[in-house]
Amino acid sequence: MMAAFQGLAVAGDLPHNYRMSAHDVAMRDGVKLHTLVFSPGSLPPEGSPMLMMRTPYNALGWNPHDAGRFLTDSIYSPYVDAGYIFVFQDVRGRWNSEGTFENVRPLRRNADGIDEATDTYDTIDWLVANVPGNNGRVGVNGNSYCGFYTVMAGASRHPALKAISPQAPVGDWFAGDDMHHNGALAFLDVVNFAPICHEDPGHKPGMSPSDVSSPMKGEGCWAARHTPADVTEYYAGRNSMWNAVVSHPDYDDYWRERATANACAGIETPALVVGGHFDAEDLYGTWKVFDSLKRNGSGGKVRLCMGPWAHGQWRDNGEANSLGEASFANGSLSAFFRDSVEFPFFDFYLRDRGSEPRGDLVFFTGENRWRRLDAGHSPGEPAVVNIYLSGDGKLSLDRPDETGGSTSYRSDPADPVPYFHEITNDRNRDYMTAGQGFLTGRKDVISFESDALADSLTFFGSVMPDLYVTTSTTDADFVVKLIDVSPDGREMLVRGDIMRGRYRDGLSAPRPFVPGTVEHVAFDMPPVAHTFLPGHRVKVQIQSSWFPLFDLNPQQFIDIYTARPEDYIPADIIIHHSGSHPSSIRLHPMAAKSLIEPEI
Repeated sequence: MMAAFQGLAVAGDLPHNYRMSAHDVAMRDGVKLHTLVFSPGSLPPEGSPMLMMRTPYNALGWNPHDAGRFLTDSIYSPYVDAGYIFVFQDVRGRWNSEGTFENVRPLRRNADGIDEATDTYDTIDWLVANVPGNNGRVGVNGNSYCGFYTVMAGASRHPALKAISPQAPVGDWFAGDDMHHNGALAFLDVVNFAPICHEDPGHKPGMSPSDVSSPMKGEGCWAARHTPADVTEYYAGRNSMWNAVVSHPDYDDYWRERATANACAGIETPALVVGGHFDAEDLYGTWKVFDSLKRNGSGGKVRLCMGPWAHGQWRDNGEANSLGEASFANGSLSAFFRDSVEFPFFDFYLRDRGSEPRGDLVFFTGENRWRRLDAGHSPGEPAVVNIYLSGDGKLSLDRPDETGGSTSYRSDPADPVPYFHEITNDRNRDYMTAGQGFLTGRKDVISFESDALADSLTFFGSVMPDLYVTTSTTDADFVVKLIDVSPDGREMLVRGDIMRGRYRDGLSAPRPFVPGTVEHVAFDMPPVAHTFLPGHRVKVQIQSSWFPLFDLNPQQFIDIYTARPEDYIPADIIIHHSGSHPSSIRLHPMAAKSLIEPEI
């Protein structure tokens, strides 16, 4: 395998006088994983640390002739200047590595088990012993799926592993993240992603994964004309990821054992967890991994950096200071992250440079500034406030009386509520901050709005809809959106999420609605860190579809993955807001005194 890359592994062929070498590193079971090592042309006498990323997306990058292109990315510039050694590895069963690939391979934790933690341990063992000029210290980072592998690296507990940075890590593919939100299928993402991480039983090293292309192609929006059953027919059993989705429609052991939080217990390696408030893919995982590491893992050695970013935006070569029509800063937030957060974190633990990181950095939107929180402060502590829905379309801090009544709408799968003003075959990440004016006039979207605020109102923690509902059918979805309305009428979506109603008692306990009966639907949405400024209004919208971002609910308690077009029926939905059934949005207010100004 090395012969194919020897032409690149010479001084001068790569930027900054780096050299590349390719190695097939044997794991404890004999399987060889393809590993690329990029070393500076000259190494310091004390040796250089190694920064590793393990990936299912091809360690060479999408173009083998650009293998060292990453060295010119701005995120790597301080590491290059410091002479770091970089390592990229194809995970088991992908691209140039041997073995069998398994999506979010569970942690085995037994003497004979092979998992991503054991593969990382064996790789680090080999690197420390065989890479010339290393200083015996290894850091691991990675974004998204590579963030999952970063958590598993921490679970390896190798003594040479000194720091990890899981960034937007996969957390739980049923509760949240790329595949589902609260049991509702992330339709656009899953259908497009399934071919990319198909578990190919015929994989051989050096081969691209077999091509099982997405049906999301051609003119218009494919999803707008098709159901999950159509996807099953299209793939005809050829796509293992889609097979897993339809074979496990509820939260069972398949999903449960793949929850990344399972690997966090006992991790003592210092960790920097990174994410974006407007990450449309792995926002759930970021918060879940951070919380799990704090509670069960590295404790005081875990730090958080949460910015106003889309998925991985902080690693782009851009400034990462806006999303869609929302602007958060004049300067470069990606440069701030690189120079003031990530590089100092790794450099302290891998080279003893600088000072130990302290506290958690959270960007509060609305007021648009960073806050450094005490390491002991968690989102959602300590208070909770109920913001009640009322019959006049208002939001109120006062619990309604018995005359509060209800608000109703009809949810029709034949005319679903769009998630964005432009619908294509690819998800547009700008929906995460978009104003909702494109829904004006729709009868199936109901809104509740506060009076203009006299003072600032800051929230930090989960958004928790607490609804009392009645449906005319046996199932329904509930989409709740928290919106900031400025004095001139401009809107910014602060947080939105969906709950598949059948899972209101728990993701493992689907239960039909009894038509005409008042039911309680409560769920947690990912945390926000947002300040509503004086003169602004708090707005809440509720609807029962968010299409095609999430699949349509037939609004019957049936197997959605086999439902045919005729199975999708309208539902009459009632949201109650009376004294006995006081629907509300529960939020965590944050006093200004609990915010510590960062030294930045």
